[in-house]
Amino acid sequence: MRTRVKICCIASPEEAWLAITAGADALGLVSLMPSGGNDIPDSAIAEISTLAPPFITTVLLTAETKADAISTHIRATNTTAVQIVAHIDPAESARLALIEPHIRRIQAIHVEDRGALDLIPAYEPRIHAFLLDSGRPGAATPELGGTGRTHDWGISEQFIMATTRPVFLAGGLTAENVGDAVCTVRPFGLDVCSGVRTCGRLDPVKLSAFMDAVSCANEAAARYRRQTTCGSTPMPCQW
Repeated sequence: MRTRVKICCIASPEEAWLAITAGADALGLVSLMPSGGNDIPDSAIAEISTLAPPFITTVLLTAETKADAISTHIRATNTTAVQIVAHIDPAESARLALIEPHIRRIQAIHVEDRGALDLIPAYEPRIHAFLLDSGRPGAATPELGGTGRTHDWGISEQFIMATTRPVFLAGGLTAENVGDAVCTVRPFGLDVCSGVRTCGRLDPVKLSAFMDAVSCANEAAARYRRQTTCGSTPMPCQW
């Protein structure tokens, strides 16, 4: 199965089209965050979401933690999906599913240790996908994504095996390591921000290299599956 790609921290219509042209499946649109850095106004998120063509998912990243506030935020920005970047109360997750049943809901899980696995049953029945990131929600200034750091992919691999929901992998991905990420973790999708940027701007060269690396990894994984299905000796992923 082809690994989906979400290009996050999209800051303008120009960046959106650059990502779409490169083959992105989804655009991540970051609203106001406690740590700042990659956020844009809700009006800009709404503009980009309106311009996105069919079959491109627009994802609002919201730091809101209450269902009613999240719903209001979604309706103000007109995105087709929402990524909840905080570990919200599961009761709020359940309420959001009731009041916004047609919005695709993605719950971010910040993988600091194996405790991330314990969060699966709290959210799994009420969401459409998980996103595993490298934030520190308990820090003095909460980090809720966009850190540019990797986390323990071994825990991410176990998380994917333990849930029935699709899982996106985020945190410190680059053209240099994304092949290993696909081979090791085998996520449904990938989420990248800083790994395709230079001085804060979406870099066409880095973006192209990243997408090429993902394509190469998908081809290698497909070869591996064919070899295994045909009874050949399994071979490690090679890029």
